[in-house]
Amino acid sequence: MQLFTREWGTGDRHAVLIHGVMSDSRNWRTVGPALADLGYHVVAVDLPGHGNSPKAAEYTPELLAASVIESVPAHPHLAMGHSLGGYVLSLALPELQPTRAIYVDPAFSSPRLPWWLRLLAPMSVRRLLASSREKIARNNPRWDPEDVEVEAETFRAFDQRMIGMMLEPDAFRAPTSMLVPSLMVLADNSQLVNDELAERMRLAGFEVRVVRGATHTVNRDDFAAFMAALDGWL
Repeated sequence: MQLFTREWGTGDRHAVLIHGVMSDSRNWRTVGPALADLGYHVVAVDLPGHGNSPKAAEYTPELLAASVIESVPAHPHLAMGHSLGGYVLSLALPELQPTRAIYVDPAFSSPRLPWWLRLLAPMSVRRLLASSREKIARNNPRWDPEDVEVEAETFRAFDQRMIGMMLEPDAFRAPTSMLVPSLMVLADNSQLVNDELAERMRLAGFEVRVVRGATHTVNRDDFAAFMAALDGWL
């Protein structure tokens, strides 16, 4: 599936950015220009069922990864994925073959929910998607108002048929080996990469850095600290 892309910069090094679930390429609205200033040609995708990209009849992580591969330059200097986008990046990596990879609080584990809570989860997600701008701002007090506006718009554009994929048991899992030099930048008290998993990733060769005080969307919560966490990797 050919995806909508948003681009910044005209440098001779490509950077590919993959957003998380219920978001779109505008999640990178500050990161993209910052990378362009460093000489990158940045290409950020809208994943299937998000933003301006087409919807799919059925969603799987493998479909998302294949769509990214089809839509971005091969062998970029840098590939970065947030949350679901981090997991998609891990699946795309063998064919995409970036020089280095950065995973931002990636979805490297699946929620362990009792059956009754799993039944209620789709309703909870739909309530979240119906959030007002005021509620989004209250839930994310450190965000710039423009990010709040973008979040409200991306919630409306999100294809809710993807909710089932998100709630599948063991839908997401961490890579077992490091194919290219890789950095994980985690939220403080990450809900997707716990201390045990982070240590496992370190033993596999990943560098792991934590942005203290930041929640899941690290780059929106504390852009300056996020960029500082990338030191040496750009």
